[in-house]
Amino acid sequence: MGKNKIRELKIGNVVLNNNIILGPMAGLTDRAFRIICEKYNPGLVVSEMVSSKALFYGDEKTKKLLDTTGEKGKIAIQIFGSDIESMAFAAKYINEHKLADIIDINMGCPAPKIVKNGDGSKLLLDIDKVYDITKSVVDNSNLPVTVKIRKGWDSNNITGLDAAKAIERAGAKAITVHGRTRAEYYSGVADWDIIKQIKQNVNIPVIGNGDIKSPKDAEKIFEETDCDGIMISRASLGNPWIFEEIQNYFSGKTIRKIENKEILDTIIEHINLELQDKGENVGIKEMRKHICYYLKNMKNASEIRNTINHLETKEEVEQTLTKYFLNTQI
Repeated sequence: MGKNKIRELKIGNVVLNNNIILGPMAGLTDRAFRIICEKYNPGLVVSEMVSSKALFYGDEKTKKLLDTTGEKGKIAIQIFGSDIESMAFAAKYINEHKLADIIDINMGCPAPKIVKNGDGSKLLLDIDKVYDITKSVVDNSNLPVTVKIRKGWDSNNITGLDAAKAIERAGAKAITVHGRTRAEYYSGVADWDIIKQIKQNVNIPVIGNGDIKSPKDAEKIFEETDCDGIMISRASLGNPWIFEEIQNYFSGKTIRKIENKEILDTIIEHINLELQDKGENVGIKEMRKHICYYLKNMKNASEIRNTINHLETKEEVEQTLTKYFLNTQI
């Protein structure tokens, strides 16, 4: 095992107690999931992305995405948009309401409904706009600003390095790089070489993202790219323990086996947090996808998932899960 790469990470004037970050995932990294992950000590958690335009127009549903009640760790709120006025407004709003420690700008989302409006990864086709949007958020924020990008738009437009340089010039304090183009979505293998290139060409922290699924992967990306931190996204779904596991691996501690009881208790706590925010009807439906992740690769998982996908009350779901875990050996 290489030397310990887990350390404090300074982003502007914010010091994270470690450099392992929970990445933003739309519809997944809500307050409930962030609180669950925070128990296993990521250095930073990032919210699901928030529309600057919706915030600008005072949309109440969007404002609910900004709730961080009960969160104890450092948090970044991620905003997206391609309109300079609304991005500046969102930055001011987050600052004035003291909602976060860091503001993150999404320039990586590949979703069609995002890119068709010129937002997310579509911005990587216009480096001047990358600069202008970053600058507008920096100029309207007392909080450090970070930006999440991809390798580029497609194989003919590998613009990640140019975007990173523009982002640094505009005053951002860190960049997260996902090693795929927009065209690749989440397919194939992430290209970590682009992370290494960007790291060698900017002077602000570079956070590596893409295909970090285990402590060994974490070690490998640190060694191959010399990145300053890592961002775990999809690998944390159903597995909030990954943050603890990576830290234990690097510090030479034994990686403990997560027992059935802890998995069950975690799911139930997650359900309760989800229901606090969204009520039973919506909360149970939202939890179905999370429960699928928690049960992945477990015995008879598809049967139990199929059952849970038809249940509508907290009581039914908890009873079903309790019975399943009592009778299942991992």
